[in-house]
Amino acid sequence: MQVKFIALLGHKDHGKSTLIGSLLMQTGAATKVRIKEAEEYSKRLHKAFEPAFILDSFAEERLQEMTIDTTRAEIKHRNLAFALIDVPGHEELIKNMISGASYGEIALLLVSAKRDEGIRDQTKRHLFISRMLGIDRLVVAVNKMDTVGYDEGRFMEVKEGLVKFIEKIGFDTPNVAFVPISAYKGENLVRKSRKMRWYSGKPLLDALYVSATKTNKTQDGALRIIAQGVIPGKKGNLIVGRVISGKIKVGEKISILPLGIDAKTRAIIVKNRSVGTGNVGENVALELDTPISGNPRGAVISGSRDKPAVKDAVKLRIFVTGKFGDGMTAKFNGIDIPCKGIRVLRSVSTTTGDADKSKTAKALEAAEAELRLARKVPVENYEVTKELGRFVLYRKGKFVGIGTVMT
Repeated sequence: MQVKFIALLGHKDHGKSTLIGSLLMQTGAATKVRIKEAEEYSKRLHKAFEPAFILDSFAEERLQEMTIDTTRAEIKHRNLAFALIDVPGHEELIKNMISGASYGEIALLLVSAKRDEGIRDQTKRHLFISRMLGIDRLVVAVNKMDTVGYDEGRFMEVKEGLVKFIEKIGFDTPNVAFVPISAYKGENLVRKSRKMRWYSGKPLLDALYVSATKTNKTQDGALRIIAQGVIPGKKGNLIVGRVISGKIKVGEKISILPLGIDAKTRAIIVKNRSVGTGNVGENVALELDTPISGNPRGAVISGSRDKPAVKDAVKLRIFVTGKFGDGMTAKFNGIDIPCKGIRVLRSVSTTTGDADKSKTAKALEAAEAELRLARKVPVENYEVTKELGRFVLYRKGKFVGIGTVMT
């Protein structure tokens, strides 16, 4: 069964953990033991039953009523499995949010319809980060509809308040689904709610299914394999790596960048079996007609004609979490590359999407910048190849930002 990763985004207390707990129960994925445990914790805290307690793993999360780390839960629907990644909504835990959202293929944003909650800065910041990380599929769940009497007017108010921002940061709004729900009451999650007959769309899981089954371009893209190392073979070393785009065939001419090696594939091994073709998502071991020496970890294997650019100066959009300066390192394809310098070109607000000419990089905002590296690396625009278009930046061992390649 194919697994689709969904990053569950939203401001704190807007109901992300409650939603997953309710989905686990409604789809039969939550065991009786977990449900009973959640009931006992609810009683201990003198609360009505809280579905979120099915999900939260740590006692301190239950006591603080917040998610402090990324958490995953798997829900099966039709012929797919949805791996829901619940990420923290608190501003102080934004680094954890980035870690969780970076795995997502689809963003599921929760916005509370409750009158004193609604759209917040953190709501928009989560959207901005997810789009910057390359997520282009979005479902917006307008939650807590039970608190406003399942009012269509309030649903439309929240929807209209987000549409312009969603457009500005690059989502294709005709393909964005807005679904009114009550996670706590379990309304409009798996089946259409009778309390919102005015809503003509699909319930939440079906809306996610439609988004998840849209065409994936990576299979038809140019060949890209990220090398992980070499292993001994009968006819010399085999180079091993994961196919992230396109496919590779026996007899195909390839290039290994930035090593400058051109070769032809003699054999392809997948799961200890010789095959004629290696496809997207597979770990392959390649026997080449050219010897491979040293450790090629982090190198990129491409077709001999359609190659990624190889650069030591890269234009990035960066979400800033710390202070830039000397001693920075960029992690790319699992390897660390020292930085020679960084020049901020302009800053971008993560809550409005507006850019200005400021040359400073402020925490929790974004910046467009030119990053100079100590050596050349193969890169592509993040919109073309996600894995070749992202850097994580560190300074003196501390995480200071995540960047996506613009050119």
